[in-house]
Amino acid sequence: MTPKAVFWDMDGTLVDSEPLHEAALAAALRSVGIAPPPDLHERVLGIAAWPVYEMLRDEFGLALPFDDWIVRKYDHYLPLAATLKPRPGAIEVFNELRALGVEQAVVSNSDRLIVDVNLTAVGLVYPGMLTVSRNDVIDGKPLPEPFLRAAYLAGVEPADAFAVDDSLTGAMAGLAAGMRTIFWPEAPMEGPAGAIVINSAEELRAQLGL
Repeated sequence: MTPKAVFWDMDGTLVDSEPLHEAALAAALRSVGIAPPPDLHERVLGIAAWPVYEMLRDEFGLALPFDDWIVRKYDHYLPLAATLKPRPGAIEVFNELRALGVEQAVVSNSDRLIVDVNLTAVGLVYPGMLTVSRNDVIDGKPLPEPFLRAAYLAGVEPADAFAVDDSLTGAMAGLAAGMRTIFWPEAPMEGPAGAIVINSAEELRAQLGL
């Protein structure tokens, strides 16, 4: 049965942007004389900019103020956005749900700037589209506020919605919001307790009743 609402994470779920974020972050670190740690990707996946900054400051000695650091990181990211590709199958599912009249929103831990750039790069922009960025809430994922904000904007009860996310951080947020949560990681892994774990767009379609 088709759900009333589906709320999508962006980076890594709808768009294959995680490699671009990792490349930009590594380049920004090198530009201030810090060697990126080998587990950088795993440590920052799904995490918002401020906690990533705190980790880099506290563990690696990043000395720049946050505002200067994030400008530097985005200066490296934005030129890469033109190469951004959708995650295979994800936007097709989004558009099929849209054609069926299912309420949807993009719910991201990224800044508004990145949400808008990424969605524009893959052509996922239309009048009335609902998006929730890290700038739109007090507490980002893994807390539930971003997904609850999406439910409020869409006019649905959280229990009537699915949350789809590729990171443990995001899946935890969906579960905390009381939503049926689909965990679709980039590579097969165990999900948080209570999440529906999938590994393909075909499995996603089946879970959403398509």
